[in-house]
Amino acid sequence: METMNKENSEIFVRSADNKDCANVQKLVFEVLREYGLQPDLAKTDRDLADLEANYINRGGVFEILEDAQGNLLGTVGLYPVDGATVELRKMYFAKTLRGRGFGKITLRRMIETARKAGFNKIYLETASVLKEAVGLYQSFGFEPTCEKHTARCDQAFFLNL
Repeated sequence: METMNKENSEIFVRSADNKDCANVQKLVFEVLREYGLQPDLAKTDRDLADLEANYINRGGVFEILEDAQGNLLGTVGLYPVDGATVELRKMYFAKTLRGRGFGKITLRRMIETARKAGFNKIYLETASVLKEAVGLYQSFGFEPTCEKHTARCDQAFFLNL
């Protein structure tokens, strides 16, 4: 378990497992609905039904951010697409965590994790209504691409590592 400290807040980061699936789905789906996006456990969000098979066992990672009381405050995953490319997925934060720099810290850590794992490229999809996320990705040098896989997302980006 890793600790992040920012603005007098102590946030704990740990690898998720399948015992976390229900809580992860709850947080992700709450954030999606907040922005007018529909959760889709049958297709787009089916990876959240089995975090171990879809992330960890494929050579990826899925992390959760919690407070000292164990409340889930954020999620992020790296999903290997092939030997060179990893997809950044499900980076969502509870309202209480947003706007405090944890997105930057988390994204920086995921870029470094992907680089250390030997990936050459990070790909991600997002929706334009997630303006803060789009701005964050662009500030890190992610470039737009026409490549898209999911109906809910109207934008896609990549970063060469």
